[in-house]
Amino acid sequence: MKIVTYNVNGLRPRISQYGSLLKLLDSFDADIICFQETKLRRQELTADLVMAEGYESFFSCTRTSERGRTGYSGVVTFCRVNSAFSSTEVALPLAAEEGFTGVLGNPRLVATGLEEFEKDDLVKVDGEGRCVMTDHGHFVLFNLYGPRAQCDDAERNEFKLKFYKILQKRWESLLCGGRRIIVVGDLNIAPTSLDRCEAGPDFENNEFRRWFRSMLVENGGAFFDAFREKHPDRREAYTCWSQSTGAEEFNYGSRIDHILCAGPCLHQEQDQKGHNFVTCHFEECDILTQYKRWKPGNTLRWKAGQRIKLEGSDHAPVYTSLLQLPDIPKHSTPSLSARYMPMVYGIQQTLVSTLMKRQVAKEIKLSEVSSSIPDGDIILGSCADRDKRTFGLCDVADVPSGNLCSSSSQGSEVLISTGDKIPRVADDKVASITSITPGSKYIRSMSNNELKKKAKKNQQSQLSIMSFFRKTSVVSNGAGVDSSTNQEDSFEPSDLSNEPLLGDSQTKNLSQSDSPQQIELESSEPTLDQIEVITCSSEKNSAALLEWQRIQQRMQNSIPLCKGHKEPCVARIVKKQGPNFGRRFYCCVRAEGPASNPEANCGYFKWAASKSRRK
Repeated sequence: MKIVTYNVNGLRPRISQYGSLLKLLDSFDADIICFQETKLRRQELTADLVMAEGYESFFSCTRTSERGRTGYSGVVTFCRVNSAFSSTEVALPLAAEEGFTGVLGNPRLVATGLEEFEKDDLVKVDGEGRCVMTDHGHFVLFNLYGPRAQCDDAERNEFKLKFYKILQKRWESLLCGGRRIIVVGDLNIAPTSLDRCEAGPDFENNEFRRWFRSMLVENGGAFFDAFREKHPDRREAYTCWSQSTGAEEFNYGSRIDHILCAGPCLHQEQDQKGHNFVTCHFEECDILTQYKRWKPGNTLRWKAGQRIKLEGSDHAPVYTSLLQLPDIPKHSTPSLSARYMPMVYGIQQTLVSTLMKRQVAKEIKLSEVSSSIPDGDIILGSCADRDKRTFGLCDVADVPSGNLCSSSSQGSEVLISTGDKIPRVADDKVASITSITPGSKYIRSMSNNELKKKAKKNQQSQLSIMSFFRKTSVVSNGAGVDSSTNQEDSFEPSDLSNEPLLGDSQTKNLSQSDSPQQIELESSEPTLDQIEVITCSSEKNSAALLEWQRIQQRMQNSIPLCKGHKEPCVARIVKKQGPNFGRRFYCCVRAEGPASNPEANCGYFKWAASKSRRK
């Protein structure tokens, strides 16, 4: 049996990277595949993310939104089996549990050995989707994603300590019952200085590293570190690298993804001395370096992450191979399996009916629209004669075909192509012209709120550098309108009774007699949104280009050179809350690496002259 653990750093991007979930799983050629940091909420567990032919899956998702942790963490265990029912395969679990405290499966049930803890603490520990337990008969498998905590975050450090304390109690309870345990996953702990690049002298004094080492056999604990049992002296065997510093280029990382095991072996000999689970049944344990993003022979440089986007997770998978595991009694897939989730089961069963319902809904909507708008009538958004109506309603009036009714106060206009009467319509249904064709019976209405949102969006849209060096004018009915004013909010049509209407197949030319600029509208269905204004001359384009080059050169001259490589630094901003939040600084552009490597980051650092504005 082969077991793989992998922090995918988002299950969706990994599936996209391989083309499908099935291809991703098959790439490991393993019987049990444990993913961490799936970043999926329970309502997002659709069939394409959780179901693959030949695999059963067991998910745990975050149930809290505290500190912005919605869609954060999450673990899943995939088990490759030939049959999901009446199977004797070890890979198919006999039972499965979300979390390790017991409170998620049954709110009234607390797992054995955890009675001393408060119920609220147990719920909080399991509420972030950090564990799935599966019972495979010969052993209980823990798929874990350990909490991460900064040194100065007291609240998070307290949570992490409580997490591992409760977890240890659950392990001890199972071991006292004679069970074997395999723990896999990203524990966010590098136990010794051998597992961290250039670890400092106080590295191993961290309380979580001390806890980890206390769980190992050499320190009186019950667990074996499977990787160190097979490779006790290997150096630079890392499984995680910093994305923000490009540390993977120089293999400057840490080993925080582990496979631990505890319990007796399966042999029945009288003399069990020298026998244990890892020495008798673990053939190999190693890091799957082929899944690293940065591979040997890459010629691209990191360049502060601005030019290179490496595909894959910032972790590497770890695997182990087990031997001599006999079959277990016949059993079926546990109820925690994703195949029984309503959002997956329902989608699989009603896919065709869902499409049919959508089509029926469209037909009903079309029939309602056609029945609510009689022949010859049209929705009107505004009325020029405001003295003859109250605010919010227009009186029904006879309007000949082709007449125009406009309102400058509402910032909209309606062209009427057919019909004899205009029904009364509320002001919050202001019409926005989208197309005008002979025989049209309906103009899409847009509420005042929608108009305001659209105008606000247009105002907030990022302007191009060219817009600062040109002056654009809109020619409409012989009047120029400055381009900085939103057309929908400022367009005030004058009396156009003598002007021809824009037809569906005609080409109109709007000209300004006292201006050399001319705008031509060439469209099968001309609308206000389709008018393009081109007024910038080639001289202005050249001026804008020169000005932009001047700005770039000035910015380039203000960037210091690093002391180690004499290369322009990269500018960064402090994002961590504190006294320096928002402050700009410069650092070496190269990837982080060992201090002994001259090609790696030289460690240059310099504060910028002033703080950046906080948004």
